[in-house]
Amino acid sequence: MSNYDRFPKTKVVGYENAAVTGYTDIFRQLKEEMQTAKVLCMDAYPGVDDNVLLEQIRQQLDPDVLIDMHDVWKEEETLYEQLKYYLTDDRVFAHMYYGELMDFIDEQRLAKAKKTVLEAEGSVVVYGFGAALVHPGDVLCYLDMARWEITLRYRDGMPNYQCTNYKEDSLKKIKRGYYVEWRVADKHKMTIFDRVDYFIDTNDTDHPKMVSGKALREGLRQVANQPFRTVPYFDPGVWGGQWMKKVCNLDPEADNYAWSFDGVPEENALHLDFGNAVMEIPCMDLVLRHPKELLGPQVYARFGAEFPIRFDFLDTMDGQNLSLQVHPVTEYIHRQFGMAYTQDESYYMLDAGEDACVYLGLKENVDREEMLEELRRANRGECLFDAEKYVNKIPAKKHDHFLIPAGTIHCSGKNAMVLEISATPYNFTFKLWDWARVGLDGLPRPVHIDHGEKVIQWDRTTPWVMDNLVDAFQTIESNEHYTEEHTGLHELEFLESRRYWIEDQVQIDNRNNVNMLNLIEGDHCTIESTDGSFAPFTVHYAETFIVPAQCHGYKIVNDTKDRIGVIRAYVRSPKAE
Repeated sequence: MSNYDRFPKTKVVGYENAAVTGYTDIFRQLKEEMQTAKVLCMDAYPGVDDNVLLEQIRQQLDPDVLIDMHDVWKEEETLYEQLKYYLTDDRVFAHMYYGELMDFIDEQRLAKAKKTVLEAEGSVVVYGFGAALVHPGDVLCYLDMARWEITLRYRDGMPNYQCTNYKEDSLKKIKRGYYVEWRVADKHKMTIFDRVDYFIDTNDTDHPKMVSGKALREGLRQVANQPFRTVPYFDPGVWGGQWMKKVCNLDPEADNYAWSFDGVPEENALHLDFGNAVMEIPCMDLVLRHPKELLGPQVYARFGAEFPIRFDFLDTMDGQNLSLQVHPVTEYIHRQFGMAYTQDESYYMLDAGEDACVYLGLKENVDREEMLEELRRANRGECLFDAEKYVNKIPAKKHDHFLIPAGTIHCSGKNAMVLEISATPYNFTFKLWDWARVGLDGLPRPVHIDHGEKVIQWDRTTPWVMDNLVDAFQTIESNEHYTEEHTGLHELEFLESRRYWIEDQVQIDNRNNVNMLNLIEGDHCTIESTDGSFAPFTVHYAETFIVPAQCHGYKIVNDTKDRIGVIRAYVRSPKAE
């Protein structure tokens, strides 16, 4: 059995036993609050099960007036017309929405709701996505939810907010969440975050948990001052493998696991341990609440309250090739989708079979039009695309590192276990060829040759690839304690990665810059503060962890008998080299 921790949590010191669990006890406490408060505002993230919560409110609070935000929003058809340019007809891609929650509110209905609250003589509950727009609440609750749980609910048939698209393609529902709903929801949440009296965790609809706003905000402050892990999630895929089942303690009866996001604050959750209950909240709450402490002043100045680094796993051990793909260059992703930066990345080989390989860059003298035409014919089912005719197929072994700046055609082959180190933008992968497969839903997987042909860098051919993108290792320092190596990324990418082979310990000055790391070799290690500002933090093999900028200096201590390996990524800056 592996020591990999699938449910990492951070203990909140000073607020032991602060949680209230279950609808009965939660609403009992809220009912006590309403003895002296007229208006209970229960704002909610889109994805919360409104039907369940509204029924609980009616049964346990029985307010004189109940306002449901579904009655305050614009009608579904109006929203569709308003958003159709942003959402497009594509299954996956849309234009980023930078508007406000008020854009979706019917102003006449809002005015009527406000008047109803003002004139009410008895108790009032305002419930739903954007409830604080109606009334700030004499008591303000926020019902929060992790994005992965929302994604699973979309797959199970949940519609988007104020929609009846129960049976719509789940990719389109996720797209609407990512490009529109989650953007405005996060922006709205932060306008009220500091004055929320109670946060309610609704990820498990049958077992909600609640803590005071003060307790949760203190928990986030503590996380921003110590190493931590996000809660990983795992997902099957048509090309998925078997490696993560054993290493990450997953269901051995599952067909496969393809992806794991372990270190993606945009998508992952945090577990805050209050002793009598563990609260699950979006890690984005931390990013948005403490961006300077987490990221550091230079990274924050460049990216704002966004976490720009992503570690994830791609498992094809005893599986299949990934799709042949390319990521957009910065100019294209900005112009086409409204994103500020793009998905540069790299493949670090945690493990590899004897026949493992990476497809990377083009061969010499490729005829552009011939290749594109063959891709189109193949995706129409007229032929099979001969990838090796056009793309370099490079053997891969354990601990190789392949750099993939945006615009470089690539994919991992079968029998590889990839730690993908990349910039954060979500799903901007233009598939070019998917080996004539359909997805787990039985539908052809989305292919985007029209986008891809506009961003492929046709001059990245064999000599350039081998000189610049394959095992670009450089020893920085070597002594009896450790060896530090530069492993990437390419100069076209804004991330730097360093690998450490540690005999006993290495001290790292992160120079006020957030670090993301993974234990790539060895059973475990300990992260220690050089100034005593945080308690020792244990990491196990293959676990990704984050050291906030505010932690400053730290040590990676090898307390095993064997040499260990750690890979570290951070945003390049003049002070971070």
